[in-house]
Amino acid sequence: MYDYDLVVIGAGSGGVRAARMSAAKGARVAVAEARFLGGTCVNIGCVPKKLFYYGSHFQHDFHDAKHYGWEFDQSSLKFDWPTLRDNKTREIQRLNGIYQNILENAGVEIHRGWASLQDDHHVTVGEKTFSAEKILIATGCGASVPTVKGADLCITSDDVFEMDSLPESIAIIGGGYIALEFAGIFQGWGVDTTLIYRGSNVLKKMDLALGDHLLDEMRKKGIKVLLNTEVTEIAEAGTQRQLELTDGTKHRYDAVMYATGRPPLTDNLGLEALGVEKNSSGEIVVDEFFQTSVESIFALGDIIGTPALTPVALEQGMAFANTQYGDSPTTVDYSNIATAVFSQPNIGTVGLSEEEARQRYPEVAVFESDFRHLKLTLTENQERTFMKILVDPVSDKVLGIHMLGAEAGEIIQGLAVAMKLGVTKKQLDATIGIHPTAAEEFVTMRERVR
Repeated sequence: MYDYDLVVIGAGSGGVRAARMSAAKGARVAVAEARFLGGTCVNIGCVPKKLFYYGSHFQHDFHDAKHYGWEFDQSSLKFDWPTLRDNKTREIQRLNGIYQNILENAGVEIHRGWASLQDDHHVTVGEKTFSAEKILIATGCGASVPTVKGADLCITSDDVFEMDSLPESIAIIGGGYIALEFAGIFQGWGVDTTLIYRGSNVLKKMDLALGDHLLDEMRKKGIKVLLNTEVTEIAEAGTQRQLELTDGTKHRYDAVMYATGRPPLTDNLGLEALGVEKNSSGEIVVDEFFQTSVESIFALGDIIGTPALTPVALEQGMAFANTQYGDSPTTVDYSNIATAVFSQPNIGTVGLSEEEARQRYPEVAVFESDFRHLKLTLTENQERTFMKILVDPVSDKVLGIHMLGAEAGEIIQGLAVAMKLGVTKKQLDATIGIHPTAAEEFVTMRERVR
């Protein structure tokens, strides 16, 4: 009756997983993708950004190395941007090929081009229209720039990955994880970096102490931070960009990058005409099985208001395939999802922030540790590691675990397993640590600070 059992619009992490696993369960599946296979994460997000993070962090390692007996001419250190950019591009092209093979080997047909819905069972890609019993929207999010005068003179994080050359100075506008990550990356590359944010607390969706400690470390590294400040106008000033701020001052930079949010890419798909419900943020409203207000249309990933994380989209894709084609209705548990910010130093976090915990529990026991990492004790590097555990003193259940420091994401991943299993503070205390490591601090914090 239909050309396909399922058509997936968007070949990002969630769309590819849903398509591949649905095909493996016997469904006839097609994927439509207008840009690149792998979506944001593979092409202009997690993967290339982490490679850039590695590339920028070498500067700090080189400066620390001399205190460990490594002798070389520090003044001759030079960063060659095209080398990193082009090596990154080759790696991403390799991953694009892997994603194509994954889909083709699963029997999924790939249609290149922008897809739109003609009705609840027909999708058009270019000049082709085909029918599907079910349609899954997995188009992800995209970078945006506010409607500030002169905003067209700015770049977004998407543009950084293919820059022709590095600017000597840059202003990064935003207070979320993308702004903070790229501030550290540009500073590590030797760019004079300024962070501008309209609020007083960065990373406001996380435990506020993490953002405060991170700003301290960023300032130590030479990043200028302007809080409670907004840009009112951007203008050309020769080859530079001149920013006028709310305090009336004007500043010039070689480049200006906006990192103020990534709204869902749900426009121009034909959803409105079909009556697919969206919320005020443009996110598609779905039930626990990813079904929209139209019976045959589904949606998952960054566009439905759940945590915009690649592993979440992957889990959703698997749940969708199990539910629709595996005779096994499956939902996703969004509690205690661990995440990391690849700032410098890193942030890793799982569970409730202190602010959230105090809203839900009558009393919260807070354990904290702030120390200089063993690796840095021989160096002039004054970076601090910060750790925090939140506990419900009535049940002794751990409510949240947070860290700012080297390899925080790697450390928190293991603790996320414990959180998922309902770990108590007594159980953490009973765990023997690995010495000497930073991670052992999580099982040796005994004194409640407040």
